[in-house]
Amino acid sequence: MTGLSACYVYPSIFGEFTPLEYHADTRTQISGGYDESGTDRVFFKTLCCKFSNEMFMYTKKKCVAMLLAGGQGSRLYALTKNVAKPAVPYGGKYRLIDFPLSNCTNSGIDTVGVLTQYQPLVLNEYIGNGQPWDLDKMNGGVHVLPPYETQSGASWYEGTANAIYQNMRFIERYDPEYVVVLGGDHIYKMDYSKMVDFHVANNADCTISVIDVPKAEASRFGIMICDEQNKVIDFVEKPKEPKSTLASMGIYVFTWEKLKKYLIENENDANAKRDRGEPWSKDFGKDIITSMLRDDQRLFAYEFEGYWKDVGTLDSLWEANMDLLSPSVPLDLYDRSWKIYSRSNYVTPQYIGDKAEVENSMIVEGSNVNGQVDFSILFSGVTVEEGASVQYSIVMPGTVIKSGAVVEYAIVGEDCVVEGGAHIGKSPEQVENRDDWGIAVVGHNVTISENKSVEPKQIVGENI
Repeated sequence: MTGLSACYVYPSIFGEFTPLEYHADTRTQISGGYDESGTDRVFFKTLCCKFSNEMFMYTKKKCVAMLLAGGQGSRLYALTKNVAKPAVPYGGKYRLIDFPLSNCTNSGIDTVGVLTQYQPLVLNEYIGNGQPWDLDKMNGGVHVLPPYETQSGASWYEGTANAIYQNMRFIERYDPEYVVVLGGDHIYKMDYSKMVDFHVANNADCTISVIDVPKAEASRFGIMICDEQNKVIDFVEKPKEPKSTLASMGIYVFTWEKLKKYLIENENDANAKRDRGEPWSKDFGKDIITSMLRDDQRLFAYEFEGYWKDVGTLDSLWEANMDLLSPSVPLDLYDRSWKIYSRSNYVTPQYIGDKAEVENSMIVEGSNVNGQVDFSILFSGVTVEEGASVQYSIVMPGTVIKSGAVVEYAIVGEDCVVEGGAHIGKSPEQVENRDDWGIAVVGHNVTISENKSVEPKQIVGENI
């Protein structure tokens, strides 16, 4: 880029500068400082990029997080028709992306790249400047990173590894020692700093967070086979006969220099295969992890204990919401020591009418309830009129359930209208063949007309 120059400056945050040396060829000035005890020398690095008459300062970060948020979430069907999966509402006042963003903030990671692609409008608007998660920083903060065009052309993200590859310049700004790679569609509370410490203590090249799953479910996940020291010796993607129950959570810590090497190699190799008409891919599990194992790099599994939910299906999304109403599920959204932050709608308080019947439910601000609500979650701005019934259901923001309507065992999307006499879903006991039962789903901005029915397992994305 014409007019671009770079210099690196190492200031101390503990004391006065003590300039040590200056390298003219690399334009690197190194300074040192001591902590209050006068014993430890501490170095930090700031990248200053001067373009035209502007100066940009990038402080060196120990760790940068890259959040993969471009997935379509096709198995959520109507709920992700016009919305990226990480922007799907959850738990009354949250969206799925609130969990990894809040985990970053609580873990002390203040520089996050959010890689968006599919239907990014709602997600981009929701993230905004990152203020709700304390990520509106001058140095660092949250950055939305869509695909872009260069002099050599434009390309969509061609896989999880390629998405990071295309944003290597963003990572290089902060010259991190470690990069945390996250998904944007899992529900969990996790201290990433402990995982980074584990990575450092084991002198690892890559650390993969794993969770122990029932053997009957292991074939749904990428499975890690480890030795007694938790060093990964094999990785199998969705094996038919699992040799382990340690499932990858899709959370990685990489030593940046090592990851950069394998990203470049994978990109070049995949492009060469494509040119030859051979099958190719640019994926972390299928390509980066397997290549590092092949080269006998140091890969370790970090065992996570706690609540973790992959909400990749309609049933799992419904279950994850219902879990919030169960006292036995260890996901505490009221824990002040590890808050999950979200963007507030600044609406009026909830109103529960004198004829309303509400049991074991979460009713969020802005809701107006005059009907019956049992074991359900009502998001902001939901109206349940007198004579309406909502049971074992999730009703997303702005939806109106009119008098005489019944919603049970269902997910109803944002800004819907369920007219009087309409019936959405059924309880399992009402279905003769249990295999025919499932959650009924209504997509966003849909009207269900008077006396219409939405059957179990039915997905409605248009007005009926």
